[in-house]
Amino acid sequence: MFAKAFRVKSNTAIKGSDRRKLRADVTAAFPALGTDQVSELVPGKEEFNTVKLYAHRGDAVTVYVSGGNPILFELEKNLYPTVYTLWSYPDLLPTFTTWPLVLEKLVGGADLMLPGLVVPPAGLPQVQRGDLCAIALVGNRAPVAIGVAAMSTAEMLTSGLKGRGFSVLHTYQDHLWRSGDKSSPPSIAPLALDPLDLSEEKGSVQADPTLQGDMRRLTLEGEEEEKASEDPSPGGLNPDPTDSRTLQEQMDELLQRCFLQALKCRVKKADLPLLTSTFLGSHMFSCCPEGRQLDIKKSSYRKLSKFLQQMQQEHIIQVKELSKGVESIVAVDWKHPRKGSILEGAEVRAIIISYAKKNDLVDADNKNLVKLDPVLCDCILEKNEQHTVMKLPWDSLLTRCLEKLQPAYQVTFPGQEPIVKKGKICPIDITLAQRASNKKVILKRQLVLVFFFPQSHVFVTCEADE
Repeated sequence: MFAKAFRVKSNTAIKGSDRRKLRADVTAAFPALGTDQVSELVPGKEEFNTVKLYAHRGDAVTVYVSGGNPILFELEKNLYPTVYTLWSYPDLLPTFTTWPLVLEKLVGGADLMLPGLVVPPAGLPQVQRGDLCAIALVGNRAPVAIGVAAMSTAEMLTSGLKGRGFSVLHTYQDHLWRSGDKSSPPSIAPLALDPLDLSEEKGSVQADPTLQGDMRRLTLEGEEEEKASEDPSPGGLNPDPTDSRTLQEQMDELLQRCFLQALKCRVKKADLPLLTSTFLGSHMFSCCPEGRQLDIKKSSYRKLSKFLQQMQQEHIIQVKELSKGVESIVAVDWKHPRKGSILEGAEVRAIIISYAKKNDLVDADNKNLVKLDPVLCDCILEKNEQHTVMKLPWDSLLTRCLEKLQPAYQVTFPGQEPIVKKGKICPIDITLAQRASNKKVILKRQLVLVFFFPQSHVFVTCEADE
């Protein structure tokens, strides 16, 4: 709404009686605020003005300004807080989280699409369609935007987190924010998980089985099909015209890719047992590459339970029903061969370069820099860098990616399956030394001779120092 400059109609000081009425309106609109907080927000004696303006689309808006900063605005008789107010009261509205790179789009006037959401371990906040919500960035609870939910939380999960999630009204760095002191968001640490939430996630708290079963069917196993005209490309998947596989086969591959990536990079032993619904919403969805949409209903499995059953048959995970109607992942084979693949350094570099170019991440002004999208942010940045590092030089990007990989080496014998071992092989040090009688010898350090007997699968190693 304030992505472009607005036109001010009037700017007047608000009277005492109008302040009292505004306090009553604020109390009714935001019951979470206490009496003292409302009085602090709408002071009795300090400078307090009413600014009437027209947004660039012609909407008539009333803005309330305190201490030089816009703190509230009124549109069609509805009150909304600005980011300045939310920085003082970060828990005033249910807050959803997105990636730092998405903020640029929101400031430009875009709405927040559901694929841009980051699902926290505790799950998404519960809201209904039309509810006012705050939007924050990963690693900082200070809101950077406010918007109206385009669908309820249940509908978001049923949709597979695709489509428009929020109609954004106001953002940090828009023209309404610029009319204030232009301060930056404070650093507010994310809330720790409530102990009850942790217990529920681990399956140790027995909730109402009927409600849990209903929610599971609602979020994971809905059978209602969307019209083809609304989604001509199944699951938001952009098919590769050179790929001879069917769209269903491509979705199967994407599903397995997100599953393995989630196990490899997001799930830890301490997280088990893990609700299957939490695994999907908090881990698998966030592993989906940008520009593609994970939709289980468009795969050959149709349901998460069937897919996880297949993964269990392949001995990757073990799933159990710890409470009636609610399944949890209770064990993971961390050494399963499908959890990782062997890549040489040159292959890794080629994949990263191809990914950056395909997704237009190369900086237009400086070809030596690469913009970090949510996938790269999640893979290579530390938590304290998530909202500060937006670009990296090519060499730094490639180095960080290689450092995140597990070193390994492979031993190959004719007619035998390659044998992969984790860890690095120490380089062989060869030097020329002189002995008695002017005799010269070659010294070889870190040289390990390996003898392998294929029939018995026995290795015999010996180190040679000379």
